[in-house]
Amino acid sequence: MILRALSHQNYRLFFSGQSVSLIGTWISRVAMSWLVYRLTDSAFVLGVVGFANQIPTFFLVPFAGVLVDRWSRHRMLVMTHSLLMAHSFILAVLALTHTIQVWQIILLSILQGIIHSFEIPARQSFVSEMVGKKEDLANAIALNSSLFNATRLVGPALAGVLISALGEGMCFLLDGISYIAVIVSLLSMTIIPRPIKNIKTNVFQGIKEGIDFAFGFAPVRAILLLVALASLTGISYTVLLPVIARDVLHGDAHILGVLTSVAGFGALMGALYLASRKSVRGLGQYIAISSGLAGLGLIFFALSHALWFSLVTIFVVAFGFMIQLASSNTVIQTVVDEDKHGRVLSLYILALMGMSPFGNLLAGWLAYKIGAGNTLIIGGISCITGAFLFAIKLPEFREKIRPIYIKKGIIPEVAKGIQEAEKAAELTQD
Repeated sequence: MILRALSHQNYRLFFSGQSVSLIGTWISRVAMSWLVYRLTDSAFVLGVVGFANQIPTFFLVPFAGVLVDRWSRHRMLVMTHSLLMAHSFILAVLALTHTIQVWQIILLSILQGIIHSFEIPARQSFVSEMVGKKEDLANAIALNSSLFNATRLVGPALAGVLISALGEGMCFLLDGISYIAVIVSLLSMTIIPRPIKNIKTNVFQGIKEGIDFAFGFAPVRAILLLVALASLTGISYTVLLPVIARDVLHGDAHILGVLTSVAGFGALMGALYLASRKSVRGLGQYIAISSGLAGLGLIFFALSHALWFSLVTIFVVAFGFMIQLASSNTVIQTVVDEDKHGRVLSLYILALMGMSPFGNLLAGWLAYKIGAGNTLIIGGISCITGAFLFAIKLPEFREKIRPIYIKKGIIPEVAKGIQEAEKAAELTQD
């Protein structure tokens, strides 16, 4: 059943609150990129703003991962969403009073990045608490991705209309208001405090334990490296969409909104496809294929000068990256023990979002030097290369993950056989 995770009340509350809040988030993102490009006319400054927003993640998310394992994830989410709401209201006031300047945008982007460094690992780890049943975890992760991209379909389209009619300031104001929904949903939950071990090690030792596990286990290490490569060279295509919309396709904010919405639709289809799967088995192959597909789509998107073909190819790009990222997230959460969830997921977030600022900066600089199209082609080739190297090692990864899947009952027929053999051995001993 594709919506089975919604049978859990806490997850259902969170899902409904996020469905409102994320629409506001996407409206704000499109408005921000358009505002920056309108004020500066510079692809490089777009990259700088993206860098400023995500560079805090690179430094802070490992520490956040340790705190997520030691503190209440529910309280962290209430606090961080409240701070994000205040951030949006500040942006709205500056934009509506026509006093906003690029340095203010950069400063506020850094502040938002600091908050997200704690909000994202808390939210990712909190999914397992809201759902409870391990067999529904993969479905919940896929539904989260589906929601993120369903709102990505609606939000940017609304942003294109709102920017033209009311300006960027109203977009930021609506984003701030939308956070009320997710805060109310969090406060409405019935939370059973999870057992937290009495941790005597310091924060740095906690980070080391997470790193030792993630990079000592070859499948997780390879997934993290492939995600980091995609974030550095491929997913940064989003920062160049205003350039493609205006300078290549000769459009306006509406075309930017359409491109972003179609990308959201592609990612939504990828997430829904994963949500329909009943098992995490076989996701390693999906990671390799989808990464290569996204890279191929990027190359064709870069070569396109027709709106219809750009829409087709950006759909493929987003579809591929979504399957790669959601599959990677699911495999990591499945093989990692609960007491290390926050720390290992923080490394996944570091690979995804920590590399993004460098990817955005690199994309902006390369676009300035060699053009947006050539920059996207380089990114596509990099993703295809990474997918090929991952696929070569896939048989080895399967052998290492198989015992964990057996232990957790994900390969039920084998797990059942082991249990029967153990019972027989006990009876023999008796």
